[in-house]
Amino acid sequence: MTDKKTATYGGQAVVEGVMFAGKSSYVTAVRRKDESIEYFEVERKESKVANRLKKIPFLRGLVSLIQASANGTKHLNFSTERYDVHPDEDESIQQEEQTSKLAMILGVGALGVLSFFFGKLIFTVTPALVADLFEPIISSRAGQVALESFFKLILLLAYIYFISLTPIIKRVFQYHGAEHMVINAYESGSPLTVEEVQKQSRLHYRCGSSFILFTVIVGMFVYMFVATDPLWWRIVNRIFLIPVVIGISFEVLQLTNKVRNVPGLKVLGYPGLWLQLLTTKAPKDDQVEVAIHSFKKVLENDENLRKSGIENSRVIS
Repeated sequence: MTDKKTATYGGQAVVEGVMFAGKSSYVTAVRRKDESIEYFEVERKESKVANRLKKIPFLRGLVSLIQASANGTKHLNFSTERYDVHPDEDESIQQEEQTSKLAMILGVGALGVLSFFFGKLIFTVTPALVADLFEPIISSRAGQVALESFFKLILLLAYIYFISLTPIIKRVFQYHGAEHMVINAYESGSPLTVEEVQKQSRLHYRCGSSFILFTVIVGMFVYMFVATDPLWWRIVNRIFLIPVVIGISFEVLQLTNKVRNVPGLKVLGYPGLWLQLLTTKAPKDDQVEVAIHSFKKVLENDENLRKSGIENSRVIS
């Protein structure tokens, strides 16, 4: 395994497919209802400002997540529109897509960012409100923060569990597992075949699921330094501390990935891996095949970039 490979590639499960991010492009492959595989490719471009910000510790996590939310939503939108489209509908769909391309890029990207922060707001504020109900029983700051973190963890686990019961999310979680297995196969130097990929673990230290759990743990420690009373001030500081918690949690995620092969320290990433037992499911062979197609297309694009002699120093988040 090489550190360079480990730091380069990541992905995201979508409806009936997988998106992978490379040095030169983002590629989504989805399984159509006629069993064919369709690709959606977006050239990877980043502003100079974003590149500078992503080199600053604690700030780079927030920038990376905003970019991932905007970009990931575009690919998710593509997958939901295309996976069940009959081949005979292609021409009309393509004409429709051309006229709405700009709207999709701007509208869906903005929706992804807004959805991320709205969801984060709910999972941050709700546990604080519930914990405050127990203030007559547990009034100390440490007790209130611990209670708040406990309710936040329960809310997170319950949410993931109940959405995983729906057929479409269960399949997304299977593709999530396939995404991790392909990355694990690549990083271990195994051939990218269905048979070899199926031998890999569906868990991975860099997973966004781990990051979500770390925000709960990191938040508990951060909140120990701010007041919990009165309630309105507690809510305000929780909201304003969201970027701080995100920034620190991102660095913790990066750290656990770096020490994942160090005896004694690799246990730091175990809580995130345990959560992935809920957010990933064992994929079927045809799902692994789709993930492999997506990843190979990313590798092909990066190889073409290398051959062209174009230098690209952008770091994959």
